[in-house]
Amino acid sequence: MPRLLLDTHAFLWFVTDDPKLSGPAQRTIAAGGNEPLLSAACVWEIVIKVSVGRLPIPASLDSFIPEQLSTNRIALLPIELRHLFEIARLPLHHRDPFDRLLIAQALVESIPIISADPAFDQYPIERIW
Repeated sequence: MPRLLLDTHAFLWFVTDDPKLSGPAQRTIAAGGNEPLLSAACVWEIVIKVSVGRLPIPASLDSFIPEQLSTNRIALLPIELRHLFEIARLPLHHRDPFDRLLIAQALVESIPIISADPAFDQYPIERIW
């Protein structure tokens, strides 16, 4: 089963059925033969944005995230040391620390990432959008 990594916005747009999610991205995430993954870094980013009032969500964090992961058959990808060490080898095309960790995870795990961010294209990863 092909694995794929969701960027934070892709996860949020998918679970809220937001039309900003591209058709190809939506179909890839929803395809039964794929294994969508959400990085623990994305959960961290969501928690920070919710706590400072920059991201409204329809329920409490401790129910919204687990429910969406379960309902949408999205597995959580933990942050491992090998992912963190890969960040040190990345050129600074992208300065956002959450995105740099996602790029490192995609590289280490050899999986595509679903993201609208064209800056990801500067790295040797496959971006689906």
